[in-house]
Amino acid sequence: MRTWRVGTFSMGASLLFLGLFLFLSKFLGLDLVQVMAAWWPLLLVVLGIEILIYLFLSRQEKPMLKYDFLSIFFVGVLGTAGIVFAIVSTTGIMGKVEDVMAREERSFELPAFAYKTDDSIKRVVIRTVGYDMTIEATEEKEVSMFGTYRVQTAKKTKLLKSADDIIAAKQKGDTLYLNVKALPNEIGPFYSQGIVAATILVPKGVKLEVIGNDNSLTLKPRMLENDWSIESTSSIAVDVASGSNLKVAAVGVQEVRGKDGDWKVTEKASSEDQDQSRAKNALYQSGEGKYRINIADAYSVSLNTIE
Repeated sequence: MRTWRVGTFSMGASLLFLGLFLFLSKFLGLDLVQVMAAWWPLLLVVLGIEILIYLFLSRQEKPMLKYDFLSIFFVGVLGTAGIVFAIVSTTGIMGKVEDVMAREERSFELPAFAYKTDDSIKRVVIRTVGYDMTIEATEEKEVSMFGTYRVQTAKKTKLLKSADDIIAAKQKGDTLYLNVKALPNEIGPFYSQGIVAATILVPKGVKLEVIGNDNSLTLKPRMLENDWSIESTSSIAVDVASGSNLKVAAVGVQEVRGKDGDWKVTEKASSEDQDQSRAKNALYQSGEGKYRINIADAYSVSLNTIE
């Protein structure tokens, strides 16, 4: 007579239920992680039912439970895996993992930003956060920004809902302060950083100061009618239109690029270490050079003359 050992039926039922859940998840669109986290309590139910049935059907006065330890071990492994999935799901880590696995790079347009200016605004100060940007002089009486940003996300909805999410504007006296904000980033092992490509238009008649953050800038002053000051950027490209009344002065830069004869360059040794590369002071002038673009603390400056 074959001996019934507790655990054999439980292992078979466990495999049956697990296979059934996985099969249905393919057709019902169920999430695999949710299935693994939810089905494991059935193991305890099946094992308990098997023990009760064994005791009920046993005809001994003092029935002794006989266990199939290999089957119970296998059931325990499945149950432990289910419990682990459930615990990880409650911490939110599993959701993060699923989100990372479903991510792809998407590009969106920046929310439109525009700030009307009048004669009371004499100066604009822009503080950037490390994104490559283009700053251009315009005849319009407003400061505006447009462009695109690229992020890794599993969602098709835009990360930025309004212009306030990417730039903050505040007028104090005769100065308009603009602080460009960083895109929201996740902190931790799933860290990802977005990329912004933005253009800022500034009225050509106001004074401009740009405080960089080791980022790259492209300057398009056109027919500038005031002074610009740029500092703390890694590289700057200046597009100068022929016939402009402009002077570009770069102080303490490592590289100067442009057509032969455009720059007047002088070198000076670094005050910290004589073995370091020699910093350069460079000067370019178009026309009488009435308006200036002063560049400081930049690694390289390149000049593009536009006919």
